[in-house]
Amino acid sequence: MSEFSLYKRLSLELNRAVLSLRADEHHLHQLFWECTLRCNINCRHCGSDCRVVSQQKDMPLEDFAKVLDDIRLHVSPYDIMVITTGGEPLMRGDIAECGRAITMRGFIWGMVTNGMLLSEEKLEELVKSGLRSIAISLDGFRDDHNWMRGHSESFDRATNAIEALKQHKGLTWDVISCVNKRTIGYLPEFCDFLIKKGVPKWRLFSVFPSGRAVNEPELRLSNEDFVKMMDFIKLTRLEGKIDVSYACDGFLGNYEGEVRSRYFNCSSGVNVASIRADGAISGCLSIRSDYNQGNIYADSFWEVWEKRFEKFRNRKWMRTGECRECKVWRFCQGNGMHLRDGNGNLQMCQYKMIKGANV
Repeated sequence: MSEFSLYKRLSLELNRAVLSLRADEHHLHQLFWECTLRCNINCRHCGSDCRVVSQQKDMPLEDFAKVLDDIRLHVSPYDIMVITTGGEPLMRGDIAECGRAITMRGFIWGMVTNGMLLSEEKLEELVKSGLRSIAISLDGFRDDHNWMRGHSESFDRATNAIEALKQHKGLTWDVISCVNKRTIGYLPEFCDFLIKKGVPKWRLFSVFPSGRAVNEPELRLSNEDFVKMMDFIKLTRLEGKIDVSYACDGFLGNYEGEVRSRYFNCSSGVNVASIRADGAISGCLSIRSDYNQGNIYADSFWEVWEKRFEKFRNRKWMRTGECRECKVWRFCQGNGMHLRDGNGNLQMCQYKMIKGANV
C-alpha cells in the first residue's frame, strides 16, 4: 500500500468500514424502473440494445405501482428516489401519469433522458407531476454527439432541453457525458461550453465492453486517455467553476477522493435496485449479465431485496483471476458489478488502466 499517502490509506480504510456496514444494513435508497425499452435514437454504446420498436412491451404502470406499494409497507418512501429510465422514458405517453403515481405514494421521482422529447411544455408537465431530478445526456459538440447518438437532431434537441431545465430553479439536474476517442481531446473546451450554458453539474463516464459498445473500439479510451480524463476532472474540480465528477464505476487508485465527492463504492444491490422492463429484479441497470435475483411477476420485491442479493453484498466470490493477488482488493472489492460477465470474470479494471498508462 506504499503507493498511497497516510491520509489516503486512512480514508480508504474508513470507506471500507462504511461499505461493509452499508452492505449489512442494505437500506434501499434508489430504485430504477426500466419503464420502456423503446427508444427514439440509436446510440453506439447502448448497453440494453434498445430499439425504436421493442419486442418487450412497456411495463404497465399498475404493475410497477404494486412494487411501490409493497415497499411502502416496510420503509418510508420519502427516503427512496425512483428513477424512470429505459430505453427513453419519454417514449411513454403516460410518463407524467407514472410520475404522479410515484409522487403520490411519497417517493422522490427522477428521470434519465436523452432530451429528444424534452420540450418546455413537456418539462412543465413533468414538473407538475412531481419530477424532482433529471439527468440529460450530452456527449460532446454537435458532430460527435450526433455520431454517438445516431441522430442528426440529437445535439440540438439536447441543448434545447438544457435551456428548458434552466427555467426550473427548484429542479435538480445535471449533464452526463460519455467520453470517447473523439471527445477526449477537447474536454476543456466542452467544459467551457457547458459552463456558458449554465450547466450546474457534469458527470463523465467511459464506455465498458457491453452491449453495442463491444463492436465499437473507437468508443473505448486507451490507458493514457483515461488518465488524461482523470487529470482533467481533478483540475476542473479544483477550479470550482462547475461541479464535475467521474461516474460511480471503478476503483481509481490515487485518484480516489479527487475526481468524485466520495470514495469508490458499488451500491448495486446494496442501496440500489432495479426493475427491468420484463419484471426482473436486479441491482443497477448497467448490469447486463444475468445477475437477476427474482421477478416481480413471481416474487415479492421486498422479500427478494431482504433475502437475496448475496452476490451483491458479499463479494468475496469476485476474488478470482487477476483480482486474486491484487494489492488493492481490500479497497476495490472486485470493482463494479456491471463490469463482470455472466461467469463472474472482470471485463474492465480502471485501476489497471491507470497503472498501465505511460504518462
